[in-house]
Amino acid sequence: MGPLSSWFLFSSFLPSFFNYHNTWRFNMKFLEVDSLDLINTAFLWETSECILTGRVEAYSCKSAGTDKKLFKTLENRYNADLLAPGSISPDDLQVISPFGRLTEAAPRKTFFYLLATLNAAFPEHDFEDVRPDQFLKLPSVEMVMNSVNTTLFNLGNDVIVNRYRLWDVLDEIVQLNDCDVYTYNPDVDDDPMNEEEGYLWSMNYFFFNRKLKRMIFFSCKSESMNAPIAEEEGLNDNDDDDDDADMNENGEKSRRYQDDFLMDDME
Repeated sequence: MGPLSSWFLFSSFLPSFFNYHNTWRFNMKFLEVDSLDLINTAFLWETSECILTGRVEAYSCKSAGTDKKLFKTLENRYNADLLAPGSISPDDLQVISPFGRLTEAAPRKTFFYLLATLNAAFPEHDFEDVRPDQFLKLPSVEMVMNSVNTTLFNLGNDVIVNRYRLWDVLDEIVQLNDCDVYTYNPDVDDDPMNEEEGYLWSMNYFFFNRKLKRMIFFSCKSESMNAPIAEEEGLNDNDDDDDDADMNENGEKSRRYQDDFLMDDME
């Protein structure tokens, strides 16, 4: 059976597969790192044509004993489902994902870690339908570093790399040479970074050190300088309350960078 046929069969099993990562409440902790906070202060700048924003966040993937027991329970349910009458043959599920064969526990853990990171980075977004094939494993850390450096330098922001030592800081946190790097390529309608008019492009990278059980999430997006304002408010006095509500909502979002994100997780 060819890879496309195998993937088609696996896709029919995805709803059941996703029940497992949706049932899981990950326990993945947002790490407070002063040097990252400094880098993030420089991740907002303008060119003559666009406005650019970005962020770098660190997470711990370590789990507690209760999480280990939960993972074993979910794995048992997963295997039981495979053996149920009428289920897809394990041979048909030998699908190569960016993480490895999804019939094996370790690749599924990596998939769950990436989903947990997305949930933490975009808590207002629903990632219930994310598929393994929407992630891509990149060939090397060096390739990603060169791509990020080229983008930042060409757009006039070498400060992040040179003054704030972006790669030195990340290396101190996750030991870059021991990391696998992934990027998320969602469908257009599911892209959490493409929700406003004027969106031009974005990039995202996940630096995952399996041994240290740590994850770095890096993202940057560009929006047109000529993008229209989402809504014109404040045209009359009755809009004052709405403006105050928006300010409060934005204030809540800004404080997210100072909070610990806790999600259930697997070891």
